[in-house]
Amino acid sequence: MSRNLFITGTGTEIGKTYISALIVKKLHEAGVNVAYYKAAMSGNERRPDGSLIPGDALFVKELSGIPQSLESMCPYVYEHAVSPHLASRLEGNPVNLEVIEKTFQAVCREHDYVIVEGSGGITCPLNFDEAPLQLEDIIRKFDLPSLLVADAGLGTINGVVLTHEYMKQKKLPLKGIIFNNFHPGNVMEEDNRRMCEQITGLPVLSCVCPGDKDLPGLAAEKLMAL
Repeated sequence: MSRNLFITGTGTEIGKTYISALIVKKLHEAGVNVAYYKAAMSGNERRPDGSLIPGDALFVKELSGIPQSLESMCPYVYEHAVSPHLASRLEGNPVNLEVIEKTFQAVCREHDYVIVEGSGGITCPLNFDEAPLQLEDIIRKFDLPSLLVADAGLGTINGVVLTHEYMKQKKLPLKGIIFNNFHPGNVMEEDNRRMCEQITGLPVLSCVCPGDKDLPGLAAEKLMAL
C-alpha cells in the first residue's frame, strides 16, 4: 500500500490545489509513482455533453504531468461552488465514507505515494444531513499526516495558529507549513513566516512565489519522508 499525505489549508481559495500540484509534480519528476486524490470537489464546469469536469484534478494532472486518470482522482464532483455538504444536498448526491474508502484504497493499491487534498479549511463538512462526515474523519480513517497551506499575506498568523490549535486538540498530526503567494523581502510576509514558526513550533517547509513551478527549498526526498 502507498504512503500518503493530506493537504489542508487555513481556508478556501488559498492555493491548496496549486501546492498539491507542485508536490505531485516534484515527486513525479523524481521518478516516484505518485497519485492525487480529493474526496469531493465543488464549483466545477460542465463539458458539452453535460458531464462535470473535476477542475482541481485536471489542474493537478496538467501541471504535474502524471498519467493517472481523472476518474480515479475524485469520486464526488459538484457544480455548485459551495461547501461539499451543501452542494451534495442541492445536487442529490451525498458524500458516502464507504465510497471514499473504496476509491481511495483503489488509488493506493496502484501507487506508492498519494497526495490527498482537503476541501476548504480543516473544519469543512463533506456531509451533514444523511451521515455527518468531516475532513478529520477521513484523516483518521486513513491515518494521514498533514501539511498546512497558508497565504503569506495579512491575517495568516491568525489562520495558521487557529488551524494548528484545532488539529492539535483533535490529535491530527501536522508536519509543517507551506506559504503561498510569498514575496521574498516583504517585511510583513517575512515576519509572518517567523511568527508562525515560533507560535506553532511547526517548520515553514517552503515559500512559494506567484507563478512558481517548483517548491523552493523542499526536495523530493524530504517530501517522501513526511
